[in-house]
Amino acid sequence: MDNKEYAGFWIRCGAVLIDMVVMFIVFILPLSIIYGEDYWTGSKMIYGFWDVMLNYIMPLIATIWFWLRFLGTPGKMATKLKIVDATTGNKMRLGQAIGRYFAYIVSTLPLGLGFIWIGIDKRKQGWHDKLAGTVVLRHKSEE
Repeated sequence: MDNKEYAGFWIRCGAVLIDMVVMFIVFILPLSIIYGEDYWTGSKMIYGFWDVMLNYIMPLIATIWFWLRFLGTPGKMATKLKIVDATTGNKMRLGQAIGRYFAYIVSTLPLGLGFIWIGIDKRKQGWHDKLAGTVVLRHKSEE
């Protein structure tokens, strides 16, 4: 971890924006094609099998798979960030990844304070990182 530093709020925010574009293309556009305009204007909570699969199940599976396989989602890979175990610096375990995914709820609920915490914390950990025992590292450029 010599050539690494903790990834701060803004670079991680950029990674999330990239991920949002990817998720929109891969998951939301197909839902618009499958369910049509009613998907956006209707009042149903759940529109059917594909709604559940593409809005909940597949993002969970894809995110955890990317974390375990590539140490980050496409946005994190594009910004050269890696999510690792906070203690060892090695890749996180499956249990950590699942815990981290659901810990996003804790980071989001109090007005996003768990994400804002990244900008305050000395190790740049959001609440989801603290709960899962992970850190996000950024490769330092050679100067």
